[in-house]
Amino acid sequence: MPIKIGEIELKNPIIVASGILGLSQSIFDRLYQVGAGAIVSKSISLFPREGYINPTITTIKGNSYINAVGLANPGLESFTKEISTNNVPLIVSIVGSTIRDFIEMVNKLKTLNILGFELNLSCPHVEKMGMEIGDDPKAVYDIVWNIKNNSDKPLFVKVGMGNSNIIKTAKIAEAAGADCITAINTIRAMKIDIETGHPILENKIGGLSGASIKPIGVRCVYELKKNIGIPIVGCGGIFTHEDVVEYLMAGASAVQIGSVLGFGGLNSLDNILKGLSNYLKLKNYTNVSKLIGIAHRS
Repeated sequence: MPIKIGEIELKNPIIVASGILGLSQSIFDRLYQVGAGAIVSKSISLFPREGYINPTITTIKGNSYINAVGLANPGLESFTKEISTNNVPLIVSIVGSTIRDFIEMVNKLKTLNILGFELNLSCPHVEKMGMEIGDDPKAVYDIVWNIKNNSDKPLFVKVGMGNSNIIKTAKIAEAAGADCITAINTIRAMKIDIETGHPILENKIGGLSGASIKPIGVRCVYELKKNIGIPIVGCGGIFTHEDVVEYLMAGASAVQIGSVLGFGGLNSLDNILKGLSNYLKLKNYTNVSKLIGIAHRS
């Protein structure tokens, strides 16, 4: 089920989303072997980040999570060593607080065998590295422009449900040179222990992911498709091949899966791919790209 996202060619439209699994080359290799079309790394910052202390994640009824890990990662130097022998379609998610951070990361990472970058502008629970940047139109434009001015590798910009209009943010990113929009990131959420009266997460506020946010993700992809000209990757609450089809029909060129791997393991990926293949045969579609944007014909 080959697919194209702009100039990128993948063996299928299923990409593993940032943040759900580790940062080791071995897990990237394994994900590709079990069928992923591409893998997005956990967000990498210029310097190591310890993140928040536990508890950092809790489950919600209906196959969902709330997490506040705090963008914990080993930093640029360590990560570049980890992926120095990479040979799978890897997209590196990058996060920072200044333009200089992004330029330094891009200039180092672009020499490696990676597919491209995903710019994380929408982490809902880390100050000065997430939504605060994504909600600043000038910052969005300047960061995207500088990344594209320093690298010819494809740039995905991940947008979320911040204070600014998601379509406006996507348009700014497109005008600055972004190659693709990923929609959406997790949504600010909270859970309280009714026995103790305390918020469950140490950070109190986290990001909601999983099945709970799928209808919001589909709506955002549908609206983005009507308003921007670059490809869109749908993300949020995908557990079955039917979910994939819905995102594609809304206008996504590919999708990212995450929470399903936490709840169902790596076999979930194979189940989705088999279901999607059978659906295409049943509906007599010769190519998965034929599904893209069907809902806009109504």
